[in-house]
Amino acid sequence: MVSIIESLFLVLMVSSQLSEYATCELHNNSTNSNRRELLTSGSGCNLFQGKWVADASYPLYESSNCPFIDPEFDCIKYGRPDKQYLKFSWKPDACNLPRFDGVNFLKRWSGKKIMFVGDSLSLNQWESLACMIHASVPNSKTNFYRGDSLSSVTFQDYGVTIQLYRSPYLVDITRESIGRVLKLDSIKQGNAWKGMDMLIFNSWHWWTHKGKAQSWDYIQDGTTVSKDMDRLTAFYKGLTTWAQWVDQNVDPTKTKVFFQGISPTHYQGRDWKSSSKNCNGEEQPLTGSTYPAGTPPEVDIVNKVLSGIKKQVFLLDITTLSQLRKDAHPSAYSGDHSGVDCSHWCLPGLPDTWNQLLYAALVM
Repeated sequence: MVSIIESLFLVLMVSSQLSEYATCELHNNSTNSNRRELLTSGSGCNLFQGKWVADASYPLYESSNCPFIDPEFDCIKYGRPDKQYLKFSWKPDACNLPRFDGVNFLKRWSGKKIMFVGDSLSLNQWESLACMIHASVPNSKTNFYRGDSLSSVTFQDYGVTIQLYRSPYLVDITRESIGRVLKLDSIKQGNAWKGMDMLIFNSWHWWTHKGKAQSWDYIQDGTTVSKDMDRLTAFYKGLTTWAQWVDQNVDPTKTKVFFQGISPTHYQGRDWKSSSKNCNGEEQPLTGSTYPAGTPPEVDIVNKVLSGIKKQVFLLDITTLSQLRKDAHPSAYSGDHSGVDCSHWCLPGLPDTWNQLLYAALVM
C-alpha cells in the first residue's frame, strides 16, 4: 500500500508544542510482502491498538457552538440525556495521541484544499473536522456551502478549504435505458477529485443496501450486466477500480491520500455479548482492546486492495477502536432519522478521534 520498497507506515514526530508525547507510528501494509506490518522505532507504537479511557477534558467542542453539524448527528440537541459518552479519549497501548491543535492544522495546510470522498460516514468525519477546527479559531471567517454532491467549509483567514464529495460506492452509477447501473470498472467522477492536496476516501455501507434503500437497478462488471451479485465481491471489484484510479492519477509529492477504514455498526447486541437489541441505551464503551464479534470480512477486502496499491496511501485503521464504542451512536436521538441509528456517530464524539488520528499522521 506504499511505494514499492517501503512498508506503509507513519511516524509521529511530535513538535515542540507536543514534546510531552512519545513517538508513535501508524501501521499499514507492505506492498512487497502483501501483509500487514508494524515497524517500530524507539518505543514504537501502533496508534490503533489500545483502549478507551475516561477523560474529563473531552469533548473538544460543544455541538451548540458548531454551525456545521447536521441534525442526524446532533444527539445533544435532539434529547440524548446521558453525557458520559462524550468523556472518553483513545489511549494507544504504548503512547499518547497529541491533542488536536486546530491552529497548527490550519497553518500546516494554509492555502490548501482537502477533500473527503465517500458516503455519510465521510460526512460524519468532515463535519467533525470542521467543528474541531472551528473550536480552535471561533472568530475566523468561514464560508460554508452544502450541496447534493459537493459541500465545503473554507476557513478564509487561512485559505484552507475542506470539501466533501458524496460518492457512496466511489465507482460510477449511470442512468441508462434499463435503469440505474452501478459500473464496477468506471470512475469518471474521479475528475472532481483531482487537484486536491489531501484526499480521505471511504466506502462500504451502501454496498450492503438492498430493496428500496439500494440506489442502483443493475450492476455491471466488464461487459456483464446482472440484477445482483455477491456484495463483498462487488465491493472488492469496485475498490480495485478506485485503487487503479489512485495509481494513475495521484502524485504523492503533491497529494496525501488516506483511506478511512471500515466504520462498524451496532445493530446486534450479541456482537458484544449483550442482551441489548442494539446500541440504543448503551452508555459506556467496551473495556479492553478486542471486540467479541471479531473483524468483519469487508476489512479484509480493504487490506487486500490497499496492499496492491503502488502509490502511497495511508490507512486510518479505525475499525476495532470504533467497534468498542457501542455507546457513541445517535441511536434514538437523531433529528433526521426515524427509528434507531446504530450506523452513524454523535458529534461531538467518535469521529473526533478519527480526525485526531488523521492529525497525528500529519504532524510528522
